Amino acid sequence: MATYRSIVGHKINNVSSDPAEPLTGQMWYNSTTGTLRALGVVEAWSSTSPMINSVQYRGGGGTPTAMFAAGGSLSTNLTEEYNGSGWSAGGNIGTARYEMGSAGTLTAGLIFGGYNNPPASTKDLTEEYDGSSWTAGGALNTARYSQGGFGIQTAAVYSSGFNPSSLQTDTEEYNGTSWSEGNNPAQARYDVGTGGTLTAGIIFGGGGATAPVVYANTELYDGTNWTAGPAMNTARSTLGGSGTQTAAIGFGGRSTPVVAITEQFDGTSWTEVGDLATARRNITANRSNTGNSEAIAAGGSPGSGTVTLVEQWNISTNTITAAAWASGGALGTARYQIGGAGDLPAGLAYGGYGTSVPGNTNKTEEYNGTSWSEQNDMSNPRGQCSGQHIGTQTAALAAGGTLPGSPNYGSACEEYDGTSWTAGGALTEDSGRSYVAGFGTQTAGVAGGGYAQTGATANSEEYDGSSWTAGNNMNTGRYGASGTGTQTAGLAVGQYPGTGTVEEYDGTNWTSVTTYPAGRFGIYGGMGTQTDSIHAGGSASTTRTTETFGYDGTTWSTRPSLANALSSGASGGTSTSAFIAGGRGSPPGPTAGVTTTEEFTGETSAANITDFTTS
Repeated sequence: MATYRSIVGHKINNVSSDPAEPLTGQMWYNSTTGTLRALGVVEAWSSTSPMINSVQYRGGGGTPTAMFAAGGSLSTNLTEEYNGSGWSAGGNIGTARYEMGSAGTLTAGLIFGGYNNPPASTKDLTEEYDGSSWTAGGALNTARYSQGGFGIQTAAVYSSGFNPSSLQTDTEEYNGTSWSEGNNPAQARYDVGTGGTLTAGIIFGGGGATAPVVYANTELYDGTNWTAGPAMNTARSTLGGSGTQTAAIGFGGRSTPVVAITEQFDGTSWTEVGDLATARRNITANRSNTGNSEAIAAGGSPGSGTVTLVEQWNISTNTITAAAWASGGALGTARYQIGGAGDLPAGLAYGGYGTSVPGNTNKTEEYNGTSWSEQNDMSNPRGQCSGQHIGTQTAALAAGGTLPGSPNYGSACEEYDGTSWTAGGALTEDSGRSYVAGFGTQTAGVAGGGYAQTGATANSEEYDGSSWTAGNNMNTGRYGASGTGTQTAGLAVGQYPGTGTVEEYDGTNWTSVTTYPAGRFGIYGGMGTQTDSIHAGGSASTTRTTETFGYDGTTWSTRPSLANALSSGASGGTSTSAFIAGGRGSPPGPTAGVTTTEEFTGETSAANITDFTTS
C-alpha cells in the first residue's frame, strides 16, 4: 500500500505548533493539540465591492480579476470594469440594450444580440471591446435576445434565444469578423448558463416560452455537434455561468422562486456546493474559461428591483475574509464638520459643530480602536474642520475653521502633541478660511482651497512646523474637499456644490486629474496616499451617501459601502485599515451630528488549517 511519504516525498513531522506558512499537501502531527493537521480546502462565496449601477441582464466577460459588464436594463449603454477589488466606469457600448450574449475578456470582449426598449426590438448587433472602447462587429444572422454565449472574441458561439416571440435553437459561430450558422442543440430555450470554448462548449439550464417553465438539461458542443450531458440538480433560467466544458459552475437564477443554489460540473455530473449569500436572477457572470474554482456573480434581481451586490466564488486552501466596514466605538460628543487625524487604532477627532450644545465646539477625542476618550479641549472652538487630515494622534495640526461669531473664518491654527493643544502659525491667505482640504504632517502640511469671506478660494499654503507660506493656487476654487497624502504627493477630492473635481499636488503645483465618481463634498478622506486611498460617504445637496470608492492614482473603483449614510466627519488611516467618526447623518438638519464610528478592514486571507483523521 502506498504511504504518505512515498506519495508526497517526505514524512509527517511531529511538531509542537503549526507551521507559520504551511505548504499545500503538507501534513504534520501537532503534539500539543494531539491532532493530525494540514491545509483544508474551502469552497465558498465571499462578498466583494458593489457595482456602480444597479442594473440586471448585463453582458459579461473576463476573469474574476479583470472583468467587464456591459449594457443592462433598462436599455443602458454603460460598461463597468472589475479589477478584483472594485468596479470602475468603462467605455459606453454603441447601442443601449440588455439580455445580450457575451464572451471574451476585458481587453478582447464581445457582446451580441440583445433587446432594446424603447423602441421594443430584438438586435442582431455585435460589438467588440478592447478594454477602452467598443466598435461594431459583424451582425448576427438571426436577431434575438438571451443571456448566454461562450468563447473568445475571435471564436465565439451564440446558441438558443428568443426572437421575436418564439424560442430558438439557432447556433451561430463568430470568427472575429462575421457570424456563420452551426448545428443546433436539441432543446429550444433562452437565458442559459454557459462556459467553454468554440470547440468545447457547454450550455445548461434555461427558460421556456412561458414562465414558470425552466430546464435542467445540459448540452455539450464540440465545434460541430451538440450532445446531451447530465442534468443539473435544480432546473432554472437567468442563472450565472462560467468555466469550461469539464469544469463549469452555475449559480443563482429563476426557479420557483429565485434561488441562491450553486452547482459545479466536473465533466460527468453536477454537484451542489455553497449557496450565494443573496438569492437572485439575471446575474452577470465573468464567463471565465479557466474552470469552476473561481467566478463572479454581479448584480441581478432578488425577485423585484435590482441590486449592486457582487459575490466572488473561490476554491482555496485559504479562508478569505471580505473587505468591509464594521461598527466601532461611539464618539462621546455628537457632532459634524469635524477635523480628523491619525489612523486605526490611533485616531483623533477635534472641533466641529456640536449637537447637544449647538454651535462651534472645542472638544477633542482620541480613539484606541475600541473606544473614544475625551482629551484636553482646543483653545478655540471651531467648526467646518472636515476635510483636514494633517498629522497623527500625537502630532496633529488644525488649520483655520469657523470660529464663534458670524461670519468668522479663522486663520488661527493649533498643534496637538497627544495631550494638549498649543498655538501654531496662522494662515496667511484670505484672512482665514474654513472647509480647507488639509493633508501632510504637523511639520510639513498643506491647506488647499476653503471658504473665505469672499466665498470659495483656490489659495494654497504649506506649513513647516511654525509658519505658513503661500504656494501655487489650485485649479478650481473650492471648499468642502477632502485631503489626503503628503506635502509632496497630496490629493484633494470633491467640492461644494459637489461637482467631484479631483486635484493632485506634487509639492509645487496642483493638477486636475479626474472626477470623483459621485459628485460630493464633505467626503470622509485622509485614508491612504495619493496613489492608494479610499474615500467614503459625503453629501450631494441634502442627501448623504454610503458609497465608498478607492483611488489608485489613475482610476476610481468601488469599495464596500458604509453601513450609515454620512458626511463631514473625522477620518484617518490607510486604504486597508481606516476609521470614520461622527458627521452628519440622514435625514439632515441643523443639529444632525452623530456619534457613529465605522472601521474599515481590507480583504484578508489566512491558511485554513484543518484537523484530519486516519480513518
